[in-house]
Amino acid sequence: MNAYKFFLEFHSGFRYVVFVMVVIAIFSAFAGWFGKKTYSDGNRKFNLFTMISVHTQILLGLVLYFLSPFVKFAGGVMKDPASRYWTVEHISMMIIAMILVTIGHSKSKKAILPGDKHKAIAVFYTAAFVIIVVAIALMTKDVPGRTFFGMSY
Repeated sequence: MNAYKFFLEFHSGFRYVVFVMVVIAIFSAFAGWFGKKTYSDGNRKFNLFTMISVHTQILLGLVLYFLSPFVKFAGGVMKDPASRYWTVEHISMMIIAMILVTIGHSKSKKAILPGDKHKAIAVFYTAAFVIIVVAIALMTKDVPGRTFFGMSY
């Protein structure tokens, strides 16, 4: 197994962990916000681990970005939908999603009221989740043979 294959499989498998953690964090935040629940240490830790998982996924993706045969730094990249997706769109959207998760976590740490802590997580993690889903949906449109839960080879 070469480095590209290792990072591809690690990145592709770890996305399910990230996806599930983000969804749980969002549901928990909305339940806490609208249910006027306290912001527990468990909430804080889970949201932190969710942010760490997103950052880890980005780091795996950055390594993969420079190993991938689908990423091209040549002329004509913007004219080819698959090359444009892997070289520009995917990484840009995922970095934006990571930034939103980081902002949400930071705002929740700075907030004083429990409702504001839950609200920060709910709003920013949801925005990040929407960007992630849109990025995956673009992939299924622009990259031939890819499905929503598929893997590149």
